[in-house]
Amino acid sequence: MSKKTGYLLGILLTIILGTILYWFFCCKPCLEANNSASEIVTETDDTSVEADLKTATMNAFTIKDANGSLDFKINDNLNFNTSGASILEPVSAKVDTTAMDVVKYFNDNPTKTLSITGHYRSEETNNSAFPNLGLARANAAKNYYVAKGMSSKSINTYGQLDDAFYPDVNGVLNGPLMYDVVTTDAADHSAEDAIVKLGESIKANPLVLYFDTAQASISLTPAQRQKVADMVRYTDKIDGAQINTIGHTDNTGSRTANINLAQNRAEFAKDYLVNNGISANKISASSQGPDQPIADNNTAEGRAKNRRVVVTIN
Repeated sequence: MSKKTGYLLGILLTIILGTILYWFFCCKPCLEANNSASEIVTETDDTSVEADLKTATMNAFTIKDANGSLDFKINDNLNFNTSGASILEPVSAKVDTTAMDVVKYFNDNPTKTLSITGHYRSEETNNSAFPNLGLARANAAKNYYVAKGMSSKSINTYGQLDDAFYPDVNGVLNGPLMYDVVTTDAADHSAEDAIVKLGESIKANPLVLYFDTAQASISLTPAQRQKVADMVRYTDKIDGAQINTIGHTDNTGSRTANINLAQNRAEFAKDYLVNNGISANKISASSQGPDQPIADNNTAEGRAKNRRVVVTIN
């Protein structure tokens, strides 16, 4: 082998060895990293798709009487915003038409009762006057049917926690309502007796709201929300029954001024209830001013107790 040939072979071996080392230390790790990144992206994309699927519960408007001719199912419903208790407008024409048929059915069958169960999620914020958003939504649906001519006596409302009911990407809960038809026994007066006892309990222990100067909002405790729900239930079932908001003051200032102040507080409480889905024609507001104190007006504590609105039923 000539000296020139050996020199050329050495250069060739160096190139080959360099190429092998470059592949092993540079190209191979990069390819593996890219493959890993692709796998992560794929997994992330799958998770995203799965999450998107979960966020859109579409509950159809389904109502059926197993012992009668009522049987509807349409792919639309009454909808609500997340943490909202009011029906989103506009309601579709298809839902409106079906609702009218539902109302006619129950008006023609007075022994039938419609049960409405509103669903709610544990992560939602309940700013309604009801114990939970499910019951508030069921009450909104009840008002929707009553406005179409159905008697509130023919409707019972309930709330149900349902964390499997997912809002859509806009935060809308599509149809968080379930309907059931119950046939009542005319000879069974247990439900009527329960309503009478409920009324007696409310009258004996009404809802009392205390007011600070210039108070601009009302925040109810869970127990107070339950009282509101009980009052609504009572007025739904008893003909002529009403919720009464009665304003009271301490004796500071003139009687005329206190009469007006107490009336304003009673109207304020009434407006709060109306804004929470309770029919205005079922609520009356009146004033007793300083005439019915429940504590000593000579002390600050007593005057605070006298500045109140009593919410009860007649």
